[in-house]
Amino acid sequence: MFELLHYQFFQNALMVALLASILSGVIGTYIVVKRISLISGSIAHAAFGGLGISYFLNYNPFFGGVIFSLGIAVMIAWLRKKAQNRLDVLLTFLWATGMAIGLVFIFLTPGYSTDLFTYLFGNILLVSRQEIMFILFLDIAILTIVYFMFNVFLAVTFDEEYSETRNTPVTLVYMVLFSLIALTIIATIKVVGIVLMMAILTIPAATAQLFHSTVKRIMLASSFIALFSIITGLFLSYYLNFATGPIIVLIISLIYLCGLFLTRLGLPSSR
Repeated sequence: MFELLHYQFFQNALMVALLASILSGVIGTYIVVKRISLISGSIAHAAFGGLGISYFLNYNPFFGGVIFSLGIAVMIAWLRKKAQNRLDVLLTFLWATGMAIGLVFIFLTPGYSTDLFTYLFGNILLVSRQEIMFILFLDIAILTIVYFMFNVFLAVTFDEEYSETRNTPVTLVYMVLFSLIALTIIATIKVVGIVLMMAILTIPAATAQLFHSTVKRIMLASSFIALFSIITGLFLSYYLNFATGPIIVLIISLIYLCGLFLTRLGLPSSR
């Protein structure tokens, strides 16, 4: 088992596992607490449009994904109130259109698109050092913003109406929060891919919420769950010669089912 640690590609994968688990634990907590998984899913799938355009123009797909997903995130935050009862239609439109744009540009790209399945289903074992540095930069930027805006995010997440009465710029706060979700999606895209993205962003936090009620504890617990799942999935997928993304998601799902079972048994929780 430990001979894997001598390989550069596996060392890279472990570093990404740590960085991705921290982000998914922190940002995923807001997604679960606020119940905005559909919004997050729309941003994730719409980001594929930026990846496809960048791939077609022979630019780094990460940068195209960042620009495209940030634009979508800001648009959703701005239109969230205006759309009202039609928000689900808007999200579905962005979800499908973003994916379609990405697929069209990838198929227009000359040659065989080897990265297609990497972005759709993830392959953490193919992450390069350059991509690790980019993900590390996103980690630092996202966690810094969360640190300074923690109380504001908390207020808007739990009581949006009261925050508005205190003259909090709720729409602007949502623009920042949704933008952080977009950046988290880009940072973790190589772990499980866009198709399975919502699993790593929501299920660990949902599992942690079964046993904890404070946001900080949910963030910490969900980060550990994500890290354990990714690392375990790495070893299993390597020895089983299977895709890493689906194995990681199945482990995350199994942990959630175990959590549900334990709560049914009345296991004491830290609340």
